[in-house]
Amino acid sequence: MKKAKRTQDHLIFKISLLSISIFLMMAPAISPALPLMYHAFPGVDQAGVETLATIPNIGIVIGLLISPFLIRFIGAKATILTGLVVTLLSGTFPMYATAYTPILISRFLIGAGIGLFNSLAVSLIPQFYGDDEEELATMVGYQNVMGGLGAAIASFLISYLITISWHAAFAIYFLVIPVLILFTIFVPLPREKVDENNQKKARPKQTVNKKVIMIAIFMFFIFLFCMPMSFKIPAFVVEEKLGTVSELSLLTGILNLVSIPVGASFGFFFKRLHDKIFPIGFLIVAIGFLVIAMSVNFVMLTIGSLILNIGFGLSVPYMYNWLDWSAPKNSVNLATTIVLVLVNVGCAISPMVLNAITSSARMCLLVSAIFFGCFTIYAFIHYLRVHKN
Repeated sequence: MKKAKRTQDHLIFKISLLSISIFLMMAPAISPALPLMYHAFPGVDQAGVETLATIPNIGIVIGLLISPFLIRFIGAKATILTGLVVTLLSGTFPMYATAYTPILISRFLIGAGIGLFNSLAVSLIPQFYGDDEEELATMVGYQNVMGGLGAAIASFLISYLITISWHAAFAIYFLVIPVLILFTIFVPLPREKVDENNQKKARPKQTVNKKVIMIAIFMFFIFLFCMPMSFKIPAFVVEEKLGTVSELSLLTGILNLVSIPVGASFGFFFKRLHDKIFPIGFLIVAIGFLVIAMSVNFVMLTIGSLILNIGFGLSVPYMYNWLDWSAPKNSVNLATTIVLVLVNVGCAISPMVLNAITSSARMCLLVSAIFFGCFTIYAFIHYLRVHKN
C-alpha cells in the first residue's frame, strides 16, 4: 500500500511556507525612486526623503519585539497573516498619498508588519522538517535565498514602474496578495496551548558577555556605513549623470540575484580561509565602496557594486558566525535579538548621520570606503593577535 504524502511534502505547501520570506528584504527596494521624490515634499530635506528607505528598519525592531506576545494571544498563523495585511496596506499607501508625514508613518508600519513574521519565517521550518536533517537543511537553504529573490523581483519591477512615477514604485507591495492567499489556504498552523508554568521552568536564563556587546556595536556601525549603497547610489547616479534610475534598479535586481550564489558559497570559502575571511571580506567591501565613489561611468559603477556585494556576502555571514561562537551557552537567541535591534537602528539613522557628515553623494560613498578601510585594519590586527595567542 502506497504511503500517503504528509502535508509538508507537497510542493504547494513548501512554496506557500517559503513565500513569506520574499518580503524580508523588500522594504528598502524603493530606493531607486528616491531621486524622483527629492522635490515632491516642500520643506523636507534630502536626508528626510532618504529616511523613507530606512525607517522600516525601526518598524522591524518594533515588530520583532511585539511578535512573541502576539503569537501567545492569537497564534503563529494569525500573527503572520496580520503582518502580511499590515505590509500590504502600508506598503501600497504611498501610491495614493502626497504628504510626507503620512508616507513616513506608512513606511514605519511596513517595517512593523514585516517584523511580525520575520522570525517566524525561519522558526517555522524546523517545526515541519525537524525530523529530517537533509530536508531541513534544504528548506533552510531555500529560505535564505528567498529574501534575495524577493529583492531582485522588486528591483526588476521598479525599473519599469519608476518610468511611470515615484508613486507607481510602491505597487510592488501588491505582491503580498498572492502570498496572503497561498499562506491562508495551504499552511495549516494549529494554535498551540502554552503551559506558562512549565515554560518558565524549562526556559534557561539568557545572558550576554563582552564579546556579544562588542559584535553588536560592530554590526551597528557596519550597517550604518553600508546603507549608503541603498539610499546614496541612486542620488550619485543622478548627480554624476552616470545613467538613469531605471537602469540602476535593473542593476540592483541583477546584483540581488548574484548575491544568492555568493551567500550560498560562504561555507566553501570558510572551509579554506577560516578566520582570514574577517579581514579579506571587509577589504573587498572597502574596495567596492572606493570603486563606486570613483566611478565616472555606469560600467565602473557596476563593477564596484559587484565587488561590494561579494564583500558583504563573505563578511556579514562571518560576523553572525562569530556571534554564535561568542554567545554564552543557551543565549544565542538573546544575542541575535540584540544584534538585530542594533543593526536595524544603524540602518534607520544612517541617512541622518551620513548627511550630517556630507551632503555630496560621492563624498558620502567615500566616507563609507574610509570607514571600511579602517575596519579592515582592525580586522587584520585582530586576526593576527588571535592566531598569535
